[in-house]
Amino acid sequence: MNTSCATCHHPLAGTGDGLALSVGEGGGGLGVTRDTGTGNDTIHDRVPRNAPHLFNLGAKQFITMFHDGRVTANPAHPSGFDSPDGDNLLSGLDHSLAVQAMFPPTSATEMAGQAGENSVADAAAAGDVVEVWRLLTSRVIAIPEYRDLIIQAYPDISENNIDTDATFVHIANAIGAFEATAFRADNSPYDRYLRGEIQFSQSQRMGYKIFTGYGNCSSCHSGLLQTDYDFHALGIPQIGTGKGDGINGLDDFGREQVTGDSADRYRFRTPTLRNVALTGLWGHNGAYDTLEAMVNHHLNPVDSLNNYDFSQARLAYNIDLSPLDSIVYNDQDSRTALAGAIEISPVQLSPEDVRFFLIF
Repeated sequence: MNTSCATCHHPLAGTGDGLALSVGEGGGGLGVTRDTGTGNDTIHDRVPRNAPHLFNLGAKQFITMFHDGRVTANPAHPSGFDSPDGDNLLSGLDHSLAVQAMFPPTSATEMAGQAGENSVADAAAAGDVVEVWRLLTSRVIAIPEYRDLIIQAYPDISENNIDTDATFVHIANAIGAFEATAFRADNSPYDRYLRGEIQFSQSQRMGYKIFTGYGNCSSCHSGLLQTDYDFHALGIPQIGTGKGDGINGLDDFGREQVTGDSADRYRFRTPTLRNVALTGLWGHNGAYDTLEAMVNHHLNPVDSLNNYDFSQARLAYNIDLSPLDSIVYNDQDSRTALAGAIEISPVQLSPEDVRFFLIF
Protein backbone atom coordinates (compact mmCIF):
# COMPACT_ATOMS: atom_id res chain seq x y z
CA MET A 1 0.00 0.00 0.00
CA ASN A 2 1.52 3.31 -1.09
CA THR A 3 -1.56 5.53 -1.18
CA SER A 4 -2.38 7.90 1.68
CA CYS A 5 -5.59 9.66 2.67
CA ALA A 6 -4.08 12.89 1.29
CA THR A 7 -3.67 11.31 -2.15
CA CYS A 8 -7.38 11.93 -2.71
CA HIS A 9 -8.04 14.47 0.07
CA HIS A 10 -5.20 16.95 -0.21
CA PRO A 11 -5.37 20.18 1.82
CA LEU A 12 -4.03 22.17 -1.14
CA ALA A 13 -6.86 20.89 -3.34
CA GLY A 14 -9.71 21.82 -1.02
CA THR A 15 -9.41 18.38 0.64
CA GLY A 16 -10.11 16.78 -2.73
CA ASP A 17 -7.82 16.04 -5.67
CA GLY A 18 -9.11 18.12 -8.58
CA LEU A 19 -10.20 15.01 -10.49
CA ALA A 20 -13.73 13.94 -11.28
CA LEU A 21 -12.90 10.39 -10.21
CA SER A 22 -9.86 9.64 -8.09
CA VAL A 23 -7.01 7.31 -8.94
CA GLY A 24 -6.06 5.13 -6.00
CA GLU A 25 -3.57 2.30 -5.56
CA GLY A 26 -1.34 1.91 -8.62
CA GLY A 27 -1.47 5.52 -9.75
CA GLY A 28 1.33 8.05 -9.63
CA GLY A 29 1.55 11.74 -8.82
CA LEU A 30 -0.94 14.01 -7.04
CA GLY A 31 -3.99 16.03 -7.99
CA VAL A 32 -4.78 16.74 -11.61
CA THR A 33 -1.39 15.36 -12.67
CA ARG A 34 -2.08 11.93 -11.18
CA ASP A 35 -1.79 9.10 -13.71
CA THR A 36 -3.21 5.60 -13.78
CA GLY A 37 0.10 3.75 -13.47
CA THR A 38 2.16 1.77 -15.92
CA GLY A 39 2.95 -1.84 -16.70
CA ASN A 40 1.86 -4.35 -14.08
CA ASP A 41 0.91 -1.51 -11.74
CA THR A 42 -1.71 -0.04 -14.05
CA ILE A 43 -4.96 0.45 -12.15
CA HIS A 44 -7.92 -1.83 -12.79
CA ASP A 45 -10.44 0.97 -12.24
CA ARG A 46 -10.79 4.51 -10.99
CA VAL A 47 -12.68 5.24 -7.78
CA PRO A 48 -16.26 5.43 -9.13
CA ARG A 49 -17.34 8.54 -7.21
CA ASN A 50 -15.79 11.93 -6.58
CA ALA A 51 -13.61 12.28 -3.47
CA PRO A 52 -15.84 14.15 -0.99
CA HIS A 53 -14.38 17.15 0.80
CA LEU A 54 -13.70 16.98 4.54
CA PHE A 55 -14.75 20.42 5.73
CA ASN A 56 -16.87 20.41 8.91
CA LEU A 57 -17.61 16.68 8.66
CA GLY A 58 -16.67 16.32 12.32
CA ALA A 59 -19.79 18.26 13.29
CA LYS A 60 -22.18 16.21 15.39
CA GLN A 61 -24.93 16.76 12.80
CA PHE A 62 -23.04 14.65 10.25
CA ILE A 63 -24.02 11.16 11.28
CA THR A 64 -24.04 9.85 7.69
CA MET A 65 -21.03 9.47 5.39
CA PHE A 66 -20.40 8.73 1.70
CA HIS A 67 -22.44 9.93 -1.26
CA ASP A 68 -24.88 7.03 -0.86
CA GLY A 69 -25.04 7.14 2.96
CA ARG A 70 -23.70 3.64 3.44
CA VAL A 71 -22.25 4.61 6.81
CA THR A 72 -24.61 6.10 9.38
CA ALA A 73 -24.94 6.21 13.14
CA ASN A 74 -27.33 3.60 14.55
CA PRO A 75 -27.44 3.23 18.35
CA ALA A 76 -29.29 -0.08 17.95
CA HIS A 77 -26.32 -1.70 16.21
CA PRO A 78 -23.66 -3.29 18.48
CA SER A 79 -20.95 -1.11 16.90
CA GLY A 80 -23.16 2.00 17.02
CA PHE A 81 -23.18 2.30 13.24
CA ASP A 82 -24.66 0.79 10.10
CA SER A 83 -21.96 0.13 7.52
CA PRO A 84 -21.18 -2.10 4.55
CA ASP A 85 -19.41 -4.54 6.88
CA GLY A 86 -22.35 -5.03 9.23
CA ASP A 87 -21.39 -7.05 12.29
CA ASN A 88 -17.74 -7.12 11.24
CA LEU A 89 -17.37 -3.43 12.10
CA LEU A 90 -15.27 -3.10 15.23
CA SER A 91 -16.72 -1.38 18.29
CA GLY A 92 -15.36 1.73 19.96
CA LEU A 93 -15.52 4.14 17.01
CA ASP A 94 -16.11 7.71 18.12
CA HIS A 95 -17.96 9.23 15.17
CA SER A 96 -19.21 8.48 11.68
CA LEU A 97 -16.12 10.26 10.36
CA ALA A 98 -13.94 7.66 12.10
CA VAL A 99 -16.09 4.88 10.65
CA GLN A 100 -15.58 6.34 7.19
CA ALA A 101 -11.82 6.06 7.68
CA MET A 102 -12.13 2.30 8.16
CA PHE A 103 -13.14 1.61 4.57
CA PRO A 104 -10.72 3.04 1.96
CA PRO A 105 -7.96 0.67 3.17
CA THR A 106 -10.26 -2.28 2.45
CA SER A 107 -10.94 -1.23 -1.15
CA ALA A 108 -8.76 -2.67 -3.92
CA THR A 109 -9.42 0.39 -6.06
CA GLU A 110 -8.69 2.96 -3.38
CA MET A 111 -5.86 1.77 -1.14
CA ALA A 112 -5.49 -2.01 -0.82
CA GLY A 113 -4.38 -2.95 -4.33
CA GLN A 114 -5.10 -6.12 -6.25
CA ALA A 115 -4.93 -9.71 -5.03
CA GLY A 116 -1.42 -11.10 -5.28
CA GLU A 117 0.27 -7.73 -4.79
CA ASN A 118 0.48 -7.79 -1.00
CA SER A 119 -1.08 -9.41 2.06
CA VAL A 120 -3.52 -6.54 2.63
CA ALA A 121 -4.76 -6.81 -0.94
CA ASP A 122 -5.16 -10.57 -0.53
CA ALA A 123 -7.24 -10.12 2.62
CA ALA A 124 -9.36 -7.43 0.94
CA ALA A 125 -9.95 -9.65 -2.10
CA ALA A 126 -11.08 -12.44 0.22
CA GLY A 127 -13.54 -10.06 1.91
CA ASP A 128 -11.77 -10.38 5.26
CA VAL A 129 -11.89 -6.76 6.38
CA VAL A 130 -11.00 -7.66 9.96
CA GLU A 131 -7.73 -9.13 8.70
CA VAL A 132 -7.09 -6.01 6.61
CA TRP A 133 -7.46 -3.88 9.72
CA ARG A 134 -5.25 -6.22 11.76
CA LEU A 135 -2.48 -6.21 9.18
CA LEU A 136 -2.52 -2.44 8.86
CA THR A 137 -2.49 -1.95 12.61
CA SER A 138 0.57 -4.19 12.86
CA ARG A 139 2.31 -2.09 10.21
CA VAL A 140 1.52 1.15 12.01
CA ILE A 141 2.61 0.08 15.48
CA ALA A 142 5.84 -1.32 14.04
CA ILE A 143 6.86 2.28 13.30
CA PRO A 144 8.41 3.69 16.51
CA GLU A 145 7.08 7.24 16.03
CA TYR A 146 3.50 6.07 15.51
CA ARG A 147 3.85 3.57 18.33
CA ASP A 148 4.79 6.39 20.72
CA LEU A 149 1.98 8.61 19.48
CA ILE A 150 -0.63 5.89 20.02
CA ILE A 151 0.58 5.38 23.58
CA GLN A 152 0.41 9.12 24.20
CA ALA A 153 -3.07 9.46 22.68
CA TYR A 154 -4.80 6.52 24.36
CA PRO A 155 -4.49 6.02 28.14
CA ASP A 156 -5.60 2.39 27.87
CA ILE A 157 -2.61 1.57 25.64
CA SER A 158 0.90 1.14 27.04
CA GLU A 159 4.17 -0.27 25.77
CA ASN A 160 3.32 -3.50 27.54
CA ASN A 161 -0.01 -4.10 25.80
CA ILE A 162 0.13 -2.16 22.53
CA ASP A 163 0.80 -5.26 20.42
CA THR A 164 -2.36 -6.96 21.67
CA ASP A 165 -4.69 -4.08 22.50
CA ALA A 166 -4.12 -1.53 19.74
CA THR A 167 -6.60 -1.94 16.87
CA PHE A 168 -7.49 -0.09 13.71
CA VAL A 169 -10.24 1.59 15.75
CA HIS A 170 -7.56 3.63 17.52
CA ILE A 171 -6.10 4.64 14.14
CA ALA A 172 -9.48 5.51 12.63
CA ASN A 173 -10.49 7.54 15.68
CA ALA A 174 -7.22 9.46 15.40
CA ILE A 175 -7.79 10.13 11.68
CA GLY A 176 -11.35 11.28 12.39
CA ALA A 177 -10.22 13.54 15.24
CA PHE A 178 -7.58 15.13 13.00
CA GLU A 179 -10.01 15.72 10.15
CA ALA A 180 -12.65 17.17 12.47
CA THR A 181 -10.16 19.65 13.93
CA ALA A 182 -7.95 20.50 10.94
CA PHE A 183 -10.82 21.01 8.51
CA ARG A 184 -13.26 22.80 10.77
CA ALA A 185 -14.34 25.96 8.95
CA ASP A 186 -16.64 28.24 10.89
CA ASN A 187 -15.32 31.76 10.39
CA SER A 188 -16.50 32.53 6.87
CA PRO A 189 -18.28 35.80 6.03
CA TYR A 190 -21.53 33.80 6.32
CA ASP A 191 -20.64 32.75 9.88
CA ARG A 192 -19.60 36.25 10.80
CA TYR A 193 -22.83 37.61 9.31
CA LEU A 194 -24.89 35.18 11.37
CA ARG A 195 -22.97 36.21 14.48
CA GLY A 196 -23.71 39.86 13.74
CA GLU A 197 -20.03 40.73 13.27
CA ILE A 198 -20.33 42.02 9.69
CA GLN A 199 -22.97 43.06 7.20
CA PHE A 200 -23.30 41.64 3.70
CA SER A 201 -22.54 43.85 0.73
CA GLN A 202 -25.42 44.78 -1.56
CA SER A 203 -24.40 42.01 -4.00
CA GLN A 204 -24.16 39.45 -1.20
CA ARG A 205 -27.56 40.47 0.15
CA MET A 206 -29.06 39.95 -3.29
CA GLY A 207 -27.41 36.53 -3.56
CA TYR A 208 -28.69 35.60 -0.10
CA LYS A 209 -32.20 36.66 -1.08
CA ILE A 210 -32.07 34.47 -4.19
CA PHE A 211 -30.59 31.54 -2.27
CA THR A 212 -33.24 31.58 0.47
CA GLY A 213 -36.09 32.80 -1.73
CA TYR A 214 -37.10 32.30 -5.34
CA GLY A 215 -33.95 30.35 -6.20
CA ASN A 216 -35.30 27.61 -3.89
CA CYS A 217 -31.75 26.57 -2.96
CA SER A 218 -32.40 26.48 0.78
CA SER A 219 -35.14 23.88 0.38
CA CYS A 220 -32.29 21.35 0.43
CA HIS A 221 -29.26 23.41 1.44
CA SER A 222 -30.62 24.66 4.74
CA GLY A 223 -29.36 25.42 8.23
CA LEU A 224 -25.92 26.35 9.45
CA LEU A 225 -24.22 23.60 7.43
CA GLN A 226 -26.45 24.18 4.39
CA THR A 227 -27.71 20.65 3.89
CA ASP A 228 -30.87 18.72 4.70
CA TYR A 229 -28.79 15.53 5.20
CA ASP A 230 -31.18 13.77 2.84
CA PHE A 231 -30.89 12.09 -0.57
CA HIS A 232 -32.16 13.45 -3.87
CA ALA A 233 -32.02 12.56 -7.57
CA LEU A 234 -30.67 15.50 -9.56
CA GLY A 235 -29.83 13.77 -12.82
CA ILE A 236 -26.09 14.42 -12.71
CA PRO A 237 -24.65 12.91 -15.93
CA GLN A 238 -23.12 9.48 -15.40
CA ILE A 239 -19.42 9.48 -16.23
CA GLY A 240 -16.76 6.87 -15.60
CA THR A 241 -17.16 3.15 -15.16
CA GLY A 242 -19.89 3.18 -12.53
CA LYS A 243 -20.70 1.04 -9.53
CA GLY A 244 -21.77 -2.18 -11.23
CA ASP A 245 -25.32 -1.14 -12.12
CA GLY A 246 -27.24 -0.82 -15.37
CA ILE A 247 -25.79 -1.23 -18.83
CA ASN A 248 -22.62 -3.37 -18.71
CA GLY A 249 -22.35 -2.55 -14.99
CA LEU A 250 -21.23 0.96 -15.87
CA ASP A 251 -24.08 2.88 -14.22
CA ASP A 252 -24.42 4.05 -10.62
CA PHE A 253 -27.79 3.68 -8.91
CA GLY A 254 -26.69 5.64 -5.85
CA ARG A 255 -28.73 5.28 -2.67
CA GLU A 256 -30.51 2.20 -4.05
CA GLN A 257 -27.29 0.23 -3.53
CA VAL A 258 -27.69 0.79 0.22
CA THR A 259 -31.45 0.47 0.71
CA GLY A 260 -32.32 -1.99 -2.07
CA ASP A 261 -35.32 0.22 -2.83
CA SER A 262 -35.73 1.14 -6.50
CA ALA A 263 -37.37 4.40 -5.40
CA ASP A 264 -33.88 5.47 -4.24
CA ARG A 265 -32.32 4.97 -7.68
CA TYR A 266 -30.04 7.85 -8.67
CA ARG A 267 -30.43 9.56 -5.28
CA PHE A 268 -27.31 10.93 -3.61
CA ARG A 269 -26.73 12.78 -0.36
CA THR A 270 -27.16 16.56 -0.31
CA PRO A 271 -23.65 17.91 0.27
CA THR A 272 -22.92 20.76 2.63
CA LEU A 273 -22.16 23.98 0.80
CA ARG A 274 -19.55 25.07 3.30
CA ASN A 275 -16.42 26.09 1.34
CA VAL A 276 -18.22 25.00 -1.82
CA ALA A 277 -16.17 27.35 -4.01
CA LEU A 278 -13.03 25.46 -2.94
CA THR A 279 -14.28 21.91 -3.17
CA GLY A 280 -14.73 21.21 -6.87
CA LEU A 281 -15.19 19.26 -8.90
CA TRP A 282 -18.95 19.19 -8.32
CA GLY A 283 -21.54 16.42 -8.35
CA HIS A 284 -21.28 12.96 -6.79
CA ASN A 285 -19.01 11.95 -9.66
CA GLY A 286 -17.36 15.31 -10.30
CA ALA A 287 -19.13 15.70 -13.63
CA TYR A 288 -19.05 19.52 -13.52
CA ASP A 289 -15.78 21.41 -13.48
CA THR A 290 -17.15 24.83 -12.50
CA LEU A 291 -19.50 25.89 -9.74
CA GLU A 292 -21.49 27.93 -12.26
CA ALA A 293 -22.10 24.79 -14.35
CA MET A 294 -23.27 22.94 -11.24
CA VAL A 295 -25.67 25.77 -10.37
CA ASN A 296 -27.00 25.88 -13.92
CA HIS A 297 -27.65 22.14 -13.76
CA HIS A 298 -29.93 22.73 -10.78
CA LEU A 299 -31.83 25.40 -12.70
CA ASN A 300 -32.73 23.10 -15.60
CA PRO A 301 -31.52 19.58 -14.86
CA VAL A 302 -33.06 17.78 -17.82
CA ASP A 303 -31.66 20.26 -20.33
CA SER A 304 -28.28 20.22 -18.59
CA LEU A 305 -28.21 16.43 -18.60
CA ASN A 306 -29.08 16.14 -22.26
CA ASN A 307 -26.58 18.80 -23.33
CA TYR A 308 -23.70 17.84 -21.08
CA ASP A 309 -20.27 18.81 -22.41
CA PHE A 310 -18.21 15.69 -21.81
CA SER A 311 -14.96 17.58 -22.40
CA GLN A 312 -15.21 19.05 -18.89
CA ALA A 313 -14.93 15.60 -17.25
CA ARG A 314 -11.49 15.56 -15.64
CA LEU A 315 -10.67 11.86 -15.86
CA ALA A 316 -7.12 10.56 -15.80
CA TYR A 317 -6.60 8.86 -19.15
CA ASN A 318 -6.33 5.09 -19.23
CA ILE A 319 -6.19 3.04 -22.43
CA ASP A 320 -8.64 0.46 -21.07
CA LEU A 321 -10.96 2.64 -19.01
CA SER A 322 -11.32 5.83 -21.03
CA PRO A 323 -13.33 4.21 -23.89
CA LEU A 324 -15.90 3.17 -21.26
CA ASP A 325 -16.34 6.55 -19.59
CA SER A 326 -19.21 7.84 -21.73
CA ILE A 327 -21.03 4.61 -22.59
CA VAL A 328 -23.87 5.06 -20.09
CA TYR A 329 -24.24 8.75 -20.84
CA ASN A 330 -24.49 8.06 -24.57
CA ASP A 331 -27.03 5.27 -24.08
CA GLN A 332 -30.42 6.86 -24.69
CA ASP A 333 -32.37 4.44 -22.50
CA SER A 334 -30.02 4.99 -19.56
CA ARG A 335 -30.12 8.76 -19.94
CA THR A 336 -33.94 8.73 -20.23
CA ALA A 337 -34.19 6.68 -17.03
CA LEU A 338 -31.88 9.11 -15.23
CA ALA A 339 -33.87 12.11 -16.46
CA GLY A 340 -37.12 10.46 -15.36
CA ALA A 341 -35.85 10.14 -11.79
CA ILE A 342 -35.06 13.85 -11.38
CA GLU A 343 -36.82 15.25 -8.32
CA ILE A 344 -36.20 18.98 -8.64
CA SER A 345 -38.16 21.38 -10.82
CA PRO A 346 -36.62 23.96 -13.16
CA VAL A 347 -36.05 27.43 -11.70
CA GLN A 348 -35.98 30.60 -13.78
CA LEU A 349 -32.99 32.76 -12.89
CA SER A 350 -31.40 35.41 -15.08
CA PRO A 351 -27.65 35.39 -15.73
CA GLU A 352 -27.45 38.36 -13.36
CA ASP A 353 -29.28 36.38 -10.66
CA VAL A 354 -26.76 33.57 -11.06
CA ARG A 355 -23.91 36.07 -10.74
CA PHE A 356 -25.34 37.44 -7.49
CA PHE A 357 -25.92 33.90 -6.26
CA LEU A 358 -22.32 32.91 -6.89
CA ILE A 359 -21.06 36.06 -5.11
CA PHE A 360 -23.05 35.06 -2.04
